[in-house]
Amino acid sequence: MAVRNHGAEASAVSVASARCVVFAYQEMGYACTQALLEAGAPIAALFTHEDAPGENIWWRPVRELARRHAIPVHLCPEIDRAGTAQVARLRPALLYSFYWRSLLPAALLELAALGAYNLHGSLLPAYRGRAPVNWMLINGERRAGVTLHHMVARADAGDIVAQRAVDIEESDTALSLHLKLARLGAELVREMHPSIVAGRAPRRPQDLSQGSYFGRRRPEDGRIDWRWPARRVFDFVRALTHPYPGAFCFAGGRKLFVWEAKVSAETLAPAAPGSIIGPGPDGAVEVAAGQGSVWLLRTQFENGAQGPAAAALAADRALARLN
Repeated sequence: MAVRNHGAEASAVSVASARCVVFAYQEMGYACTQALLEAGAPIAALFTHEDAPGENIWWRPVRELARRHAIPVHLCPEIDRAGTAQVARLRPALLYSFYWRSLLPAALLELAALGAYNLHGSLLPAYRGRAPVNWMLINGERRAGVTLHHMVARADAGDIVAQRAVDIEESDTALSLHLKLARLGAELVREMHPSIVAGRAPRRPQDLSQGSYFGRRRPEDGRIDWRWPARRVFDFVRALTHPYPGAFCFAGGRKLFVWEAKVSAETLAPAAPGSIIGPGPDGAVEVAAGQGSVWLLRTQFENGAQGPAAAALAADRALARLN
């Protein structure tokens, strides 16, 4: 899609008069919408998603924030022609997308005189697409961040406005990292919104050949492969633990969720991958990986109670291996 020059339209626009339409969901949506309100942005409407049945809702609902500020709320899964026409009638100066779950059509992006902007939870062009936080942890990254970028009709591919980075700590899970990035995203939106309104938003093109794209993860993608190195097993568990569906394996034919683990050893493989080596401190169980071994701390058999790994596995004393 052609890039528009919004500088001329922006010259006579103030923060208080630049009408925004926001497409937002999840905690990032809440935090960044709140940042816009704190920056004095007039929000003409919020488009957000219905919560999916059965989904573990851990975030603050952005629709409640909007309603407290008398902002009209529209619940919809995606924007079609009727939705685009609805937005056109609002005559927005700006469009913002904060963790909206579907691509916004090109015709919609052209409606805003000052442009359309998306906040993505990675340091683009790395980790374009879905579930960047989970994928970053799975892949053992040690640095994460957020990117505010100009929207085009291709996912997370527009010119970069600004980025902020943060370290991934050994103690981080997907939830704690999400919360870190939501705070970082809100700071970035609050900082950059006046420049965007003034027509001074930076544009740094992305080199997509130097980046990566990842798709949606499903609960069935959470199976642990004990041939992996111990570090990868640990990263996999913390990427999928609560509030996500969880990493799992099988013990004696029963599905076993692993909610918390830590690396015991990273170098030698003390036994065949998946072998139960023995009990450890505080109810832990040591399991051999393809390289090194892992302490399982908290586990849960499907439809059972969550608790220390030793308590869950002690019932089957003949069990020698996980798979």
